[in-house]
Amino acid sequence: MDLFLQRLFDGLTNGSAYALIAVALVLIFKATTLVNFAQGEQAMLGAFIVLQLWNWGVPMWVAVLVGMLISGILAAGLERTFIRRFDPADHLPLVIITLGLFLVLNAVAAIVWRYDPLAFPQLFPHGSAITIGNARLSWYSIFAFGSCILVLLLLHVLLNRTKIGLSFRAVSSNLESSRLCGIKVGPTLQFGWALAAAAGTFGASIYAANPVLQIEPSIMLRALIFSITAAALGGLDSLWGALLGGLTIGFIQSVLVQYIPFIPNEMTLTATVVVLLIVLTLRPSGFLGTKTVERV
Repeated sequence: MDLFLQRLFDGLTNGSAYALIAVALVLIFKATTLVNFAQGEQAMLGAFIVLQLWNWGVPMWVAVLVGMLISGILAAGLERTFIRRFDPADHLPLVIITLGLFLVLNAVAAIVWRYDPLAFPQLFPHGSAITIGNARLSWYSIFAFGSCILVLLLLHVLLNRTKIGLSFRAVSSNLESSRLCGIKVGPTLQFGWALAAAAGTFGASIYAANPVLQIEPSIMLRALIFSITAAALGGLDSLWGALLGGLTIGFIQSVLVQYIPFIPNEMTLTATVVVLLIVLTLRPSGFLGTKTVERV
């Protein structure tokens, strides 16, 4: 029982980090129906900026907020320079561009910070918050999950109670109708890219702050795969679905695979994809995604 509880706690930890990164993917998909393959590298670059600010003596949470701001500005510049000149309805050039950005951002991080693993500053208190037998729920796990809930609540208020948020929802609902209503589609999509980059930087900072991890340019590669799977599982247009999908992936990784003897740890990703295929076969829109309604 102690081992089972510990694996549940580990699933909560991993799932919260995946959910935070999946939220950034959902924000881009809601606006453009496009999966941004460079999202993980944008988040990684933002986390490195946070680390650099901390090394310069900036308090860690101030460094996180400033890093989110810088990451959002960089993402807004990328959208204005590379994305806006293409038709949002034509996904092929945009996918190629995001893949190119993935490679460029990874190379930039490798040139500046090298591939040597670096210790990331601890954002939360050390030690165990709850101990049940030999199972320990750390403060990191609690605060990571709480941070995910806080981000989702803030995004919910932003998208439902502010003018720019309502414009963003309108553009994500119908691009052409929004343009006819006088909404400036370009700046609104730029806001979405900046918001997603800021959220991704926060998620990458939480992920890198895990005591068992160190930050290096390829840190987000594996996490991005699990996060994309979490976003698809929860529903690519649902923010709360990202949380549900992230926790599901975390528990599959930490619990399900560990209790099925013929699935080795190296097959964790494969098991996750199999579960995703089963869910999407039964419910193509994911757990909380919006069902597509087509006029006949």
